[in-house]
Amino acid sequence: MASLEQKLAIAKNCSHEGVVAGAKAAVLATIATAIPTVASARMVPWARAHLNHTAQALIVSTVAGAAYFIVADKAVLKAARRNSFNNDV
Repeated sequence: MASLEQKLAIAKNCSHEGVVAGAKAAVLATIATAIPTVASARMVPWARAHLNHTAQALIVSTVAGAAYFIVADKAVLKAARRNSFNNDV
């Protein structure tokens, strides 16, 4: 039974690492995307005419969500791979 509890604790730790890494990536992606999106929507004539506030928010949130899921998935797989080599239970 201790082995099962240990495996559950390792899985929880792996998922937590993924959440933290994904959140950091989402924050960075939001900043990196929001600045050029808002700037282009104010300065570029085509963007000013076609990108309203909803479109700008959709662009930023799509990039942030994609960054979160990609980085979280990679972090979980990295932690699981590390734990599978270290803990052959």
